Amino acid sequence: MLPCRFSYFGRMVTILAVVVCVLAGLFLSSPARAAGFPQKGKAVQMLVGFAAGGSTDVGARILASGLEKELGTAVVVVNKPGASSQIAYTALTQARPDGYTIGNTNFPSAVVSYLDPVRKATYTRKNFEPLALHVVDPGLFAVKTGSPFKTLREVVDAAKANPKKVTISTTGIQSDEHFAILQLQKMTGAQFAMVHFSQGSAPALTAILGGKIDVFCGNVGDLLAQFKSGEVRILGIMDNEETPFYPSVKTFEAQGYRLYGSSSRGFSAPAGTPKEIVNILSGAIKKAVATDEHKKRMKEMGLTLRYLDPTQYTKYWDEYEATLKELLPLTKE
Repeated sequence: MLPCRFSYFGRMVTILAVVVCVLAGLFLSSPARAAGFPQKGKAVQMLVGFAAGGSTDVGARILASGLEKELGTAVVVVNKPGASSQIAYTALTQARPDGYTIGNTNFPSAVVSYLDPVRKATYTRKNFEPLALHVVDPGLFAVKTGSPFKTLREVVDAAKANPKKVTISTTGIQSDEHFAILQLQKMTGAQFAMVHFSQGSAPALTAILGGKIDVFCGNVGDLLAQFKSGEVRILGIMDNEETPFYPSVKTFEAQGYRLYGSSSRGFSAPAGTPKEIVNILSGAIKKAVATDEHKKRMKEMGLTLRYLDPTQYTKYWDEYEATLKELLPLTKE
C-alpha cells in the first residue's frame, strides 16, 4: 500500500506544481507585469496646457488623484500654460514614450495647433498616442450679476448696434470659445471685441468678476461655484439640451441661435509608447472615472464625464479634425 500511497501523493504534487506554474505564467504575462510599468516609486507626469484653477486643470487634478490609486504611484500635474496649450503639446510630443509623461489634449486646441501652418507646430497628429477621452464640457455665455445684460439676445443686439464695443473673453485664438464667437458673428452680424486669455479660463474669470470685460465665454465647468454664490448670470448653453448644473438656463438653440460648442478633454501619450503601456494607462483612467468618488467630485465641479477608450478616442479625434478643417478659415477673416 505504501508505494501506491506515495504514487498518489506524488501525482497530486505534480499536478499542483503544474497549476502553480500556469498561474504564475498568466500573472507574468499580464500587461502590467510584461511592461514593468509603472515602476514602484517612479512618478507619472501629467502635463496641462492651462494655468492652475481653470476647469481643465481641476478636472485633470481630480483624475490624477484617481490614477494614483489605480497605478500605485504618484501622478504629478505640471501646468505649462501659454500659446493656447501649444507649449504643453510640444513638451508632450517630445517626451520619452515610456508612459511616465502623459498630457491633457483639449479640443480644439490640440488639433488646430498643428492644422494651422501659421502656428509652426513641431508636431502633427502622428506624434500623439490617444489614451482616453475624459470630459465634454459645453460652452456658455455669462455676465457678472450686476451687468445690464439680462439675456443672450440683449448681448447679441448690443454687439450688432455697437460693433467691436462689447468685450468678450476666450481662452485663446482658435480656442473653442473663439470658434463659437466667430460662428455667432457670422450667424447674426454681431461684432464682438474679443479678449484672448491664452493661459486659460481662470484669468478670464478674474476679468469678468473684476468688471474688466462685459461677457465671459467659457464652459459649463468654469462657473459652477460663482453661479451658486450668485456672482454670475448664465445667459445660454451651447448644447442641444439644457445642463443639470444650471437649472432653467436655456440653450442657445432654444433662444433662436443654432450654435453648439464644447471643450473636449482627453489624455494622450507621446507616439511610440508601447501598446501594453497604453492599455495600462487607458485601463487605469477607465477604472478611475468609474469610481463613485470620481463621479461625485466631477459633478461637484460641473464637469460632464465622457470616457472613450483609445480606439474610440482615435475615431473621435479624426472626426473632430475633419470638422475643424472646415471652421479654421473663419479665424482668418
